[in-house]
Amino acid sequence: MTIKDTIYATSQAVSDFTFDAKVVEVFPDMIQRSVPGYATIVSTMGKLAGQFAQNNSNLYDLGCSLGAVTLSMRRTIEKENCTIIAVDNSTAMVERCRLHLDGFRSQVPVEVRLADITEYSIENASVVALNFTLQFIPLEQRHALLSKIYQGLKPGGVLLLSEKFRGENEQTDSLLIDLHHDFKRANGYSELEISQKRTAIENVMRPEPLSMHLHRLSDIGFSQTNVWYQCFNFCSMIAIK
Repeated sequence: MTIKDTIYATSQAVSDFTFDAKVVEVFPDMIQRSVPGYATIVSTMGKLAGQFAQNNSNLYDLGCSLGAVTLSMRRTIEKENCTIIAVDNSTAMVERCRLHLDGFRSQVPVEVRLADITEYSIENASVVALNFTLQFIPLEQRHALLSKIYQGLKPGGVLLLSEKFRGENEQTDSLLIDLHHDFKRANGYSELEISQKRTAIENVMRPEPLSMHLHRLSDIGFSQTNVWYQCFNFCSMIAIK
């Protein structure tokens, strides 16, 4: 049973957003009601992982939260000797992720690691997923993280990157934010919840323009980068080595 997200439903002194036990309890509801097309993104990332997985390789889900992308990838992998490595720095998320994964049988092994993805080694990878994770990494560390991922990918390997992004100018950004807030209202969030959540997250999530993402990926060395999904200020990209 999915527990409804009511974390910001009452007026409160708002502190910076963290992926703690309170968030873990309501995360499935929170993400579905906050991110347009989330189910489509997760299922398609799984399909792409199945398409690009290589024999005798690792697949990484960095910032795995409760393991939605890990599960989606595991359902589609048909290559031999593949291992999924799911990494998150939230103890509460990792503990619940392990429980979720234990509920589904699969021939594809999964290793769930409690670690900082900026310090975790990426090796022999055919697929790396960053599903709304990079936006929580400090700006000054993002290029290094993506470069490390590129170096750890096998030729023909892919990075699957989903992000909330900032509009290219103030007018566009305001339009995208308004559309997203309308989406949240339609999903039952009140004005108080929208306002308090925005306050909680503004210091920990730093979105960048989409053009910045595409330029950085090209600069790092990815040969092909395409946006395959976008709704309002949320998008998902594939970058091929």
